[in-house]
Amino acid sequence: MHPISDEARRSVLDEAERLRLLSPTERDLIRLVHEPGFSRWLEQIKSIGGCAHPIYLAGHTTTRDAVTGEMLRRYSTSDEPGGRMPVRCRNRRETRCEPCSYLHAGDTFQLVRSGLLGGKGVTDGVQRHPRLFVTLTAPSFGAVHRASGPDRSLCRPRRDGGTCEHGRPLGCGHQHADTDSLVGQPLCPDCYDYAGHVLWHASAGSLWNRYCHMLRRHLATAVGITQTRLREHLTVSFAKVAEYQRRGAVHFHAVIRLDGPDGPSSPPPLWATTELLEGAVRSAAEQVEVHTPYSPATGERVIKCGKQIDVHPIRSDAFTESSAVTDNAVAAYVAKYVSKSVGDAGGIDYRIQDFDSIRLAPVSPHLRALMAACWRLGGLVELEALNLRAWAHTLGYRGHVLTKSRQYSTTYGALRAVRADYQGGGLLALEDRETVTDSAWRYVGSGHSPAEADFAYGIAEDLASLRDIRRDMIAEGWKYAA
Repeated sequence: MHPISDEARRSVLDEAERLRLLSPTERDLIRLVHEPGFSRWLEQIKSIGGCAHPIYLAGHTTTRDAVTGEMLRRYSTSDEPGGRMPVRCRNRRETRCEPCSYLHAGDTFQLVRSGLLGGKGVTDGVQRHPRLFVTLTAPSFGAVHRASGPDRSLCRPRRDGGTCEHGRPLGCGHQHADTDSLVGQPLCPDCYDYAGHVLWHASAGSLWNRYCHMLRRHLATAVGITQTRLREHLTVSFAKVAEYQRRGAVHFHAVIRLDGPDGPSSPPPLWATTELLEGAVRSAAEQVEVHTPYSPATGERVIKCGKQIDVHPIRSDAFTESSAVTDNAVAAYVAKYVSKSVGDAGGIDYRIQDFDSIRLAPVSPHLRALMAACWRLGGLVELEALNLRAWAHTLGYRGHVLTKSRQYSTTYGALRAVRADYQGGGLLALEDRETVTDSAWRYVGSGHSPAEADFAYGIAEDLASLRDIRRDMIAEGWKYAA
């Protein structure tokens, strides 16, 4: 055995010293690129769009001809890096996973658009059905600062000035930019009805369900038939998305459509006009209400929609003026907000475990007061059914971001199945043969190491840049074609 030379010993020590000086991410990067399956791992992460928090599965899937037993397709993770396969986390929140939220927004665009223009299993006759884009807001729970907007108006001007019972001004004579941290904050936190705000959120889902029933009742009343017989003439379909305002209150954007008795494949009766639908939409919003459980601390609150209701007919003319509410514009608008959450209004998008987490949360005093109100009211036995503490991070709102009626259009599951078939090389093409599939999968991990996260982020940025370039090229092509 030859003795190790001083020069070799110094080289090893120098390398160890250099490694010691590296950051944990840099050391992890060295480990990652020297892994035998690094190239295949890169391909996997590219295939899931640079997902920020992938789920790793291990297992196999085998598809055989049911008659002959011939193997038609087989996939196993035994030869993959680490013996596992990454799949998307499918988180719709842009703050948690931008690649998956982009994909979810795209699916939402197709889901809403197919209910307006047809396609994805929906007949194109829906373009001629009465359709409205409706916005329902929450009521006022107290005066808040407002952005000036393009007209550069003052926030809340008052000629006579005046102060509230707590000594704070009743108005605000300043101009606030959209980025001003004061926008959405109450003029007087002590006057603000925080209990009413979170109770409205907790009841918003029930209020929408009651609104849908009330809308059908008003449609039936308008044409002089009973509500039970309305179903013989038409059906009401909708797709709704929830959006947080700067004041932390949810409002709803909804596409509401009238179909015939057999759904979108049948036209509604001639008397079911857009004007009739608009009148019923407005009158139902004015009258609908639900009641909260009685509590000595809050009483029995009456939950109603806000006074501000926007209703716009949806047009299908592609050459109409740019300010018109068109099919594609509505679908894009809904898709934009489906990836948002309370985090985009300055809140947090993770559950709160204790009251100290509220006190230390990186949010404005207004949102912290709303979370504290959820925690305080959630501890009352009579309000236990509202589950306010579990939803304190969403300010008491516990509904889905997007909901739709059964017959409005396609489903997220159907869109994902078509995409998976396309990416998998056309598995649905085997449906004309009787097949048997044997699958066995198990969860083996999730998330990225520090270096893996950097690679995934870079892949997601590259894909986003390519989308922007492709979008610009298409726009340029249309411009020259015109």
